[in-house]
Amino acid sequence: MKTSMLAIGGVLVLAFAAVAQESANTNDNYSVDMEWAQLPEGMTWDASTTDVAADREGNVIVLVRTAPHYRVFTRDGEFVRAWGDGDLFGQAHSVLVDHEGNIWSTDSFDHVVHKFTADGELLMTLGQRGEAGDNDSTDMFNRPNHVAVTPDGDIYVTDGYANSRVVHFNPEGELVRIIGGVEGSEPGQLDLPHGLAIDSAGNIIVSDSDNQRVSVFDKDGAFVETWDVPSRGTMVIADDDTVYVSDVNAGAVSVIKDGEVVETIGGLGRPHGLTIDSDGALYASDSTNRVVMKIAPVD
Repeated sequence: MKTSMLAIGGVLVLAFAAVAQESANTNDNYSVDMEWAQLPEGMTWDASTTDVAADREGNVIVLVRTAPHYRVFTRDGEFVRAWGDGDLFGQAHSVLVDHEGNIWSTDSFDHVVHKFTADGELLMTLGQRGEAGDNDSTDMFNRPNHVAVTPDGDIYVTDGYANSRVVHFNPEGELVRIIGGVEGSEPGQLDLPHGLAIDSAGNIIVSDSDNQRVSVFDKDGAFVETWDVPSRGTMVIADDDTVYVSDVNAGAVSVIKDGEVVETIGGLGRPHGLTIDSDGALYASDSTNRVVMKIAPVD
């Protein structure tokens, strides 16, 4: 029976991948390359390709839920290296490269956020490994899922799978404030926050995923407004404050300017992870179908 179920599971993954590839590229303004990442011979993804992050050195990092957790590629998809052993995560969830080149990741099973150098040296851990906190906790999370870091080094964590908040820390990892903290759909309340970005004015833009919207707070944590856009995925923000929001249920990325959806890129499978490079190309990781794609504007 176990062999049969594994076989069925493998067929389903292949079927999902085939559907994703057939339905990709529904927007003529973008090209979608489903075979962008060139894994070396003998290496497969082996598990969910949960997230992706571009650095400013011309590399793109794919976070995978099995070791080696970090797979590094050039922007052309050529494999560079891999690192991150099997004891690093309970469940690897997200990856971010900050303005100094440090790598941040959330662990949604062990309730922590890690900060590494680009070479994989652990610099900081937020939260207490294996210990869960509630919405009022000042030093513990309960299944955190994403992180954003400002150019000044302030840290924001969406603590959303069990709690309903964004937690703000200073660059030393000391608590500044809790944003949200009440589950619900009223203004300022959150229901499964699952991704965030900080714009040039310091506004905190949150994927309020189970409310099927984006919630915006100012730099002091005060509620500003909501945007009507599905957001069960993550988001990235360009230098001109264009916001890109992925949604695994819609299989799409919404392009938002000044709070309005101006474009949708559909047919992307289940785009759980999303990043943007300095040339404006997007990279999305389909966590279910184990596909990592490059989404480039068409000239």
